[in-house]
Amino acid sequence: MNITRPFGDTLALIGNTPLVRLTGPSAEAGCDIWGKCEFANPGSSVKDRAALWMIRDAEQRGELKPGGTVIEGTAGNTGIGIALVANALGYRTIIVMPDNQSKEKMDTLRALGAELVLVPPTKYADPGHFQHVSRRMAEETPGAVWAGQFDNVANRKAHIEGTAQEIWEQTEGRVDGFTCAAGTGGTIAGVGLGLKEKNPDVRIALTDPHGAALYNYYAKGELLAEGSSVAEGIGQGRITANLEGAPIDTQYRISDEEGLVWVERLLREEGLCLGLSSGINVAGAVALGRELVAEGRENPQVVTILCDTGFRYLSTLYNPEWLAAKGLPVFGWLNKGGAA
Repeated sequence: MNITRPFGDTLALIGNTPLVRLTGPSAEAGCDIWGKCEFANPGSSVKDRAALWMIRDAEQRGELKPGGTVIEGTAGNTGIGIALVANALGYRTIIVMPDNQSKEKMDTLRALGAELVLVPPTKYADPGHFQHVSRRMAEETPGAVWAGQFDNVANRKAHIEGTAQEIWEQTEGRVDGFTCAAGTGGTIAGVGLGLKEKNPDVRIALTDPHGAALYNYYAKGELLAEGSSVAEGIGQGRITANLEGAPIDTQYRISDEEGLVWVERLLREEGLCLGLSSGINVAGAVALGRELVAEGRENPQVVTILCDTGFRYLSTLYNPEWLAAKGLPVFGWLNKGGAA
């Protein structure tokens, strides 16, 4: 039995997440599909990594001093990661979040001691966008720093130095493809850059939800959004600083319905309760695996990100009334009121 060594402090629990072979997706793709279990982080999401790197970077640059405040605009998971890291290091946290995000995220942030400011969802060009509101608050608050996850490249550095290296070691250098969706772009750019340093032939694929503009950007060179998605924390309409120079080799557009198929199957067949972004990522990984198989690669190994826990979406993704109101398929067991 492989027992993890003891850690000297709680922040060391961030990262070094398990990599698991996903049986159903592997069967569908005809090759091994691996999921990086980012829900195993202390804050139950991949965003813990960026939170730690951004706060440490602000400390190293002398901007964040003892007793200071970290302010950020977020769909929720980054805020949760920041609140946990800030608590461990003695900082105060203020989080600005769109008011259409899940109740579970809001309740979690309040439980962690963060000050939560809710704003209406709007386009990035609007001065009322949650990122702009959080930046202004940081400018007006003494002793505060703005994390600025979208354009703070300490975000992607977390994945260059952390996630990519872990994937390489866990697969013993046998990784043929990696894919995930982009929110800030830190994960896909960072993992892509880190893996390409090891092997330039690793194929990096963007998995983009409907309603985002990056699929058309990488396919046609045009930032053009089409359709819509209810997935939280992914989907981007601009090239952030984290996305600059991202080594994207190919791209897929995945619908919410396709993502929900994998959310349902992974829970029902493999006992993993995940959010929609994970389902969309897995759908993209299956597409990438099939593409590599069709090219004649022998049992290619594809890795994707299982972003966060489904327990964060009980009032939305796992709520039959909410799904029906959005015109999305309802998981069968929710209609029956029974187990999967």
